[in-house]
Formats: sequence, structure tokens, C-alpha cells
Amino acid sequence: MQYETASLLNLAISLIIDTGFSWIRMFAALGVSIVISIILGIYAATHRFAEKLIIPVIDILQTVPILAFFPVVIFLIVGALPGSLGINIAVVFLIITSMVWNIILGVYEAMKVLPKEYGELSKLYGLSKLEEFRKIYLPAVMPKVAEQSTLSWSIGLFYLVTSEIFSTGNANYAVKTGIGAAIASPAITGSIVSYGMALIIFVAFVIATRLLFFKPFEDYASRYNKHSAKAKARTFPKAVTYAKVMKAFSSRIIKKIGPADNIAKKAKSAKSKKYTYGNADKATIPDRFGYLIKYVIMLAVIVGVVAFFLTSPKMVDYEIEVIKAFAYSFARIWIAFALTLAVGIPISVYIIFVTRHGSRYVLFFQILSSIPATILLPAIVSGLRGLPYYGELVAFIVFFLSGIWYIIFSTLSIAKTLPPNILEVKDIYGVQGGEAWKKIYLKAIIPGLITGAITGIAAEWNAAIVAEYFSIGTNVVSQVSVGVGKLLDLSLTVNNLPLMLLTLINMTAMIIIINTLLWKRLYRRLAKIYGG
Repeated sequence: MQYETASLLNLAISLIIDTGFSWIRMFAALGVSIVISIILGIYAATHRFAEKLIIPVIDILQTVPILAFFPVVIFLIVGALPGSLGINIAVVFLIITSMVWNIILGVYEAMKVLPKEYGELSKLYGLSKLEEFRKIYLPAVMPKVAEQSTLSWSIGLFYLVTSEIFSTGNANYAVKTGIGAAIASPAITGSIVSYGMALIIFVAFVIATRLLFFKPFEDYASRYNKHSAKAKARTFPKAVTYAKVMKAFSSRIIKKIGPADNIAKKAKSAKSKKYTYGNADKATIPDRFGYLIKYVIMLAVIVGVVAFFLTSPKMVDYEIEVIKAFAYSFARIWIAFALTLAVGIPISVYIIFVTRHGSRYVLFFQILSSIPATILLPAIVSGLRGLPYYGELVAFIVFFLSGIWYIIFSTLSIAKTLPPNILEVKDIYGVQGGEAWKKIYLKAIIPGLITGAITGIAAEWNAAIVAEYFSIGTNVVSQVSVGVGKLLDLSLTVNNLPLMLLTLINMTAMIIIINTLLWKRLYRRLAKIYGG
């Protein structure tokens, strides 16, 4: 009994160390992501040309399944930096590419809603660029950084475990220490007690991170809420109170506007002008420039495909193989997506419109969503093994778990923007059942639902590389007959770089086409309906 207790204690210590190494990778990736996001987000919002260049590119990158590029990342980075250093850099790089996009867009959004008076105040008090950044821009974006970092952490955990598990599939690309590598070990996977302990330790780290890091981080960032007069005063020199600032600013504005009968005319003219912060380029760049960037990227993809076909006669056979794999994966992903809608919509509606304990549910789901599908894979495989088409069932469950949280959280975000009297209208007019769903619930959540659908589908495509082919070492645990994720895995295993790159090019082109023809059209239609 003492030996068993000692063994369990040693196992627990080993798993804690493994999880600690994984968390070091996560915090390193989060720190780099935040720095990059603040710089790029503020720069894009304060420079017109940068805005027209950066935002369209990010719009594409955030929807392209970055996980699919991980085989190439491993191939290139480990080739340049062999050994543990290379694989760790590859893993951290992958996590950064999963975290950074939504934080950049959050910073950009916070800057775009920053009242233009702040730019005038900066000039009024002669703030240097560094002071302007530290006292105006940084406090303005911190709430969004904290909010998006929490979401990015959950997303990053999926990529962390995925990359650590995935990298163990080849001895040359193996993570030595990490919770993903530990769980992929037969010694852990083969023992219910060991696997259960690994899950408990992982969940404990998740909860501790929420309470000890993100909660204080969010509280700190909330001090700079732009709706607080006290927070506004804090963004300027200590000797200047908010009242004095606004009084001085008002006097200056009145002098600039001139006679009272001229105010309406100038206000009307101001509405037609866009304000950008900092040293924005003065030249007006047409809005179509952003679309031009996307078309250039699409053209580059097409040229790349043609170049591949011209380099080798095998490319035609490869393309046929890729198209077949995409057809199977496309069907699996969209069937799983239909189920995520069927489950996610009722849950979201219940939390927003029915229950009075929504905050409790949100906290519970935040913790639950931080447990990535990849860490549950051994349990899923073990529970389904022996059933007909169990490989397909495993893939379906992983796809579902990868997309459901995007649907729920994006939809729940709408609750913050709903008029507080919407439920009163429902009660006053006695709207219930199907009528309430048709006239209130669905119309209220559709904008957030579309956002969740875009990111959810991208997450499912990302998950394909694990869902459709899961191996531990040389032992293939679960696989589908045909699929794009399986094709990417196998092409890396045999070092077939042309097939790997051709698959990625096809995937990128498909994501851009679907976004352009489906999601962007839906957004424009919603903008007309909801924007009046």
C-alpha cells in the first residue's frame, strides 16, 4: 500500500511538472500575443494605410485553420533548429497564431470607439508619443485586451495540447515535457487512475489560472473603463483633474467652432469625416483597398497552385486525392456544425432570456471550455472503441466539442448589447413559446450567432488534423477512412512536402471563398436589417 501511495505521489508530481511546462509555453505565447496585438492594433487604428493593409490580412488569417500549417511549421523550424529548442519554438509559435488575432481585433475595436476628443486633448497638453501611448491608448485598450485574452487562453489550450500530442507522432518532432505529451504516453493513457489524475491536475491548473491570473487581470483592466470619469482622469497627468481637462477642452472647441449658428453646419460636416488617432496618413485610401489585398492573396494562392501543377506530373494525382479528402471532411464538419447549432442556440437563449443565474452558467462554461477536446481524446477513443465506425464517431465528437463554445460564447456576448426592457416587452405582450423564439430570441442572437459560426467552423477545420487521425507514437489510435486532417498527418509522416503544401493551399482557398460568398454576405444583410 505504501508503494502504491508513493507511486501515485510520484506520478502526481511528474504530472504537475508536465503541466507547469505547458503553462510556461502558454504564458510565453500569451505575453508575446498581447505585445504584438497592442502594437499592431493601435498602429492599424491610428494609421489609415496600415488599417487598410493589416485588418484585411488579419480577417483572412483568423479564419484560416492555422493548425493545418503546423506540419509545415514543425518541418521548417525543427529543420533549422534541431532538437528540443526547435520543437518548443514551433509549439509556442502555433499557440501564438491561435491567440493573437482576436486580441488584435479587440485592441483595434477599442481604439476605433475611443472618442476623438482624446486626440485633441493629447495635442492640447502637448503629450509626446510615448506619453500618448501610455496615458491614453494603453488604458483605452486594456479592458479589451483582458477580455480577449481570457478567450485566447481557452483557444490556446486546445492548440497547446494538440501540438504536444501531435508532435509525439514522430520521434524527430517530439515534445519531451508537457501535459499533452504526458497524456499521450501509454503509461498514462493505459491506466484509468493515471489518466484521471492527469485530468484532475489539468482542471486544477485551469481553475487556478482563472482565479489567480485572469480575475485580477480583468479587475485591473476594468479600472480603465472608458465610461468612468475617474478612469478618464487617470489617463492624463496627475495634476490635471477631469473637470479641468473638459473645461479647458470645451473652451478651445467653442473658439474653434465659432458662432452658435455655425455649430450645426460644422457638426453635419464632421459626421462625414472619419477620425484616426496619432499621426494618421492624411491621404484618403479608398475602402476597396482592403478588398484588393484579399484579391491579391487569392491570386497568389491560385498562382501557387498553378506553379505546383507545373513542377511535377504527380500534382494532378495529388489534387484528385486532396479534393476527395476535402469532400469527406466537409461533410463531417458541416454535420457536426449543424449539431452545435441545435445544442448551442437553446443553451444560449436559456442563459440570456430565461435563467436568473446566467453569470454562474457562464463561469461554469468558461472553465469547461478550457478543457480542450484533445485532452479528452484518450477517454473518447476508449469509450467508443469496438463500436461500428468508431473512428467516424470520434471525429464527430471532436468536431462538435471544438465548435460548440464559439457558438455559445459569441451568442452570449449579445446579452451585453440587448435593451434592458426587452423581457418586459415579452411579458407585457404575453409573447411565449414559438412566437417568442421567432419574434425575440432568434432575432436578438443572430448577429452573435453568425460571428460564432465563422469562428466555430474554422475551429472545426483546425481540429481535423487530430480528429481524423490520432496516433500515440507509432500506434494509430483512431482514424477515418479519408479526410484532409488524415492526409496532412500522413504527408508529414512520409515527408511529402508537395502534397502537404498543396493541401494547405486548397484549404486556404476554400476558407476564403466560403467567407466571401457566405459569411460576408450574411454580415452585409444583417447590417442592413439591424442597422436600419
